Amino acid sequence: MSVDRDTERRSSGPPVVLEMRGVTKTFGSVVANDHISLVLHRGEVLGLLGENGAGKSTLMKILYGLYSPDEGEIFVDGERVEIRTPADAVRLGIGMVHQHFTLIPRLTVAENIVLGSEPRGRGGTLDMSGAIRATEELSRRYGLRVDPRARVSDLSVGLQQRVEILKALYREARILVLDEPTAVLTPQETRDLFGVLKELVADGLSIIFITHKLEELFGVSDNITVIRDGRVVDTVRTSDSDARQLARLMVGRDVVLQVEKKPEVKGEALRLEARGLVVESEFGVGVRGVDLAVRAGEILGIAGVDGNGQTELAEALAGMRPVDSGGVYLDGEEVTHLGARERHERGLAYIPEDRREKGLVQEFTLAENYALKSYAKAPFSRWGWLFPGRMRREAEKQLRAFDVRPLDPDAPARTLSGGNQQKVILARELSGEPGVIIASQPTRGLDVGAIEFVHEMLLKQREAGKAVLLISMELEEVRSLSDRIAVIYDGRIVGELEADEATDEQLGLLMAGHSPEEAGLR
Repeated sequence: MSVDRDTERRSSGPPVVLEMRGVTKTFGSVVANDHISLVLHRGEVLGLLGENGAGKSTLMKILYGLYSPDEGEIFVDGERVEIRTPADAVRLGIGMVHQHFTLIPRLTVAENIVLGSEPRGRGGTLDMSGAIRATEELSRRYGLRVDPRARVSDLSVGLQQRVEILKALYREARILVLDEPTAVLTPQETRDLFGVLKELVADGLSIIFITHKLEELFGVSDNITVIRDGRVVDTVRTSDSDARQLARLMVGRDVVLQVEKKPEVKGEALRLEARGLVVESEFGVGVRGVDLAVRAGEILGIAGVDGNGQTELAEALAGMRPVDSGGVYLDGEEVTHLGARERHERGLAYIPEDRREKGLVQEFTLAENYALKSYAKAPFSRWGWLFPGRMRREAEKQLRAFDVRPLDPDAPARTLSGGNQQKVILARELSGEPGVIIASQPTRGLDVGAIEFVHEMLLKQREAGKAVLLISMELEEVRSLSDRIAVIYDGRIVGELEADEATDEQLGLLMAGHSPEEAGLR
């Protein structure tokens, strides 16, 4: 952001409550924040927009005292301040709601809200009645309705987020930082959150709204600061901008935002089936009797709030996790008890949700990662001998086809950006002409340009008559790519809709656990 733009932002509108000037933060050789400046006015919602890894969260962790800057200054109400710890931030009226909530599930709403700042009665004992009254008062004042006596573990994700906001308000936050606040919400919960934010700014609070989603900022922000590669590239008025302009600022080039999907070419052949699938989980809810079928030439999208069995479903279908009961079928053949390698040899490709931990071996070269699933057969090996030269030549050809940068088969996977790592996985999984593709969170953490590329690849598979199972937390991604959408809740498929007929209202109700009848399905 230029000095002229800084001056304009400081001198226009309501009083400035926060200013960050020239903030720089490095981690070894990586420059996360490079002389970033931003300005926040009283009663303003400032969108902080940028791709994952652009430096947004690092900047806000500096503001909240979780990191110390290498350079730069912070001003609150015009006074230069030192924020070394979260306690310093709270004392200055700064609150932060993290993307991953910090609530204690076993405690009640009121207990979570006052934790660390408990009201005391006679003899220094905890005044639980006072905590409940304070929670009720805050709930009424800001329209954040929630039962103070309810146990947090019994609340929906949307209500848990309200508790996090109430925690910050209880500590008299005047500046509220929301880090990717809609990432785990249904469409209805997102609309409710936007309504709450309007109430908060009407009461004089100032909000920084961190996101990588373009469209949602138009309904809630006043101004948008865009960060790319650790630098501020511009600050724009929301009313004067559009999604195409913001995407160009985020990526540095024009991006096709609208998915262009050809008419459905679904065939009759069932390529992938799950029948009565039950999968236990050591942490989540697991899978509880799932039936699904994907035909040749279609994309079946699985929508749902994170943690409802998506990971277990994907891994069980791919042969990465044992099945407790039920069956998995590829082209009519039962493969329930076959491992991942055997299923891969039968034409199943798997793009895992965690590319760093489950998709690639970070210390291996790109050529070695490309050959991970095929090194034991020709042309990469024979009579127990590996042929690294052949692996390297084939990898280079496919990496070029998938536009992996830098194009160096000898480079360790860890040296590539997230988008290029995902391209390596796509090159490996799709080059063998699979009949079935399971894509789990295929664009998580990618920039707009890489997302565009992944979408194109999945649609090409569909057009070539392949069956694609798409599992994604990004509802818009599911809607734009899929032919049919199945909604998963608490480990079960609770509804199925044609993608071109599904509404946000219907999908949101199903994602929140409502019955198909309540969602208006026949």
